[in-house]
Amino acid sequence: MDVYGLIGNPVGHSLSPPLHEAGYEALGIDARYVTFEPDADAAAAAVAGAADLGVAGLNATIPFKRDVADAVDADPLAERIGAVNTVDFSPVHEGDADRPRGYNTDAAGVTRAFAHHDVSLDGASAVVVGAGGAGRAAAFALADAGAAVHVANRTPERASSLAAEITGASGGGLDDLSERVAAADVLVNATSVGMESPDETPVPAEHLHGDLAVLDAVYAPIETRLLREAADAGATTVDGAWMLLFQGVEAFELWTGADAPVEAMNAALRAELE
Repeated sequence: MDVYGLIGNPVGHSLSPPLHEAGYEALGIDARYVTFEPDADAAAAAVAGAADLGVAGLNATIPFKRDVADAVDADPLAERIGAVNTVDFSPVHEGDADRPRGYNTDAAGVTRAFAHHDVSLDGASAVVVGAGGAGRAAAFALADAGAAVHVANRTPERASSLAAEITGASGGGLDDLSERVAAADVLVNATSVGMESPDETPVPAEHLHGDLAVLDAVYAPIETRLLREAADAGATTVDGAWMLLFQGVEAFELWTGADAPVEAMNAALRAELE
């Protein structure tokens, strides 16, 4: 039996176990997915311990994504993003053979969620609200898919700093968000606005329009105010559970080498979120 797992602190709320185990069951894979909650400063020790225990693959969530990146051989995308959320302990990979391979599947979560909704990113004008971890993954993912990216953040300097790392990207504050969104094809909310209070939205309704595709990284609640108002404006809406699903699907496929049973994994995820 292969064992996969997740490190985080706290981790008891994680939806990854039912998501991944639904995939193993659907494909008849003899595997389990378990959670670990090490101390917040023990990322490197947790990765080393998982390797010693024979764990086949490891996900990482808050607060470990940046520290795990220092403990593994990060692939180029994860290195650019500066965070690793998926570790592969397979003995053979390109790079430093003495260290496990690290990936960031949050980026694939963004692009695959849009692709699932038939949203083309190549040549699109995209606005990412938020310059934290999710914002970094989204901005790099969209740019690599061919979109022209603008990062908007409450602290303009942070947005500009992120944009400076991405060819052709721009960054700034929230003061010109209306003009940016009005001219955009794609909008990503990469903040937690709408999670703490379902009545909050990072983008006022009057900025939204019918030619927009909107992804909200918030998945609890699944239907945020941003998505409700985007739907009312005629926009294509992509809830955060799709991003969560496809980052897990990407990890599943990296570890197993099999095409993930997306429908089964999606059903298990949404059953947990109901």
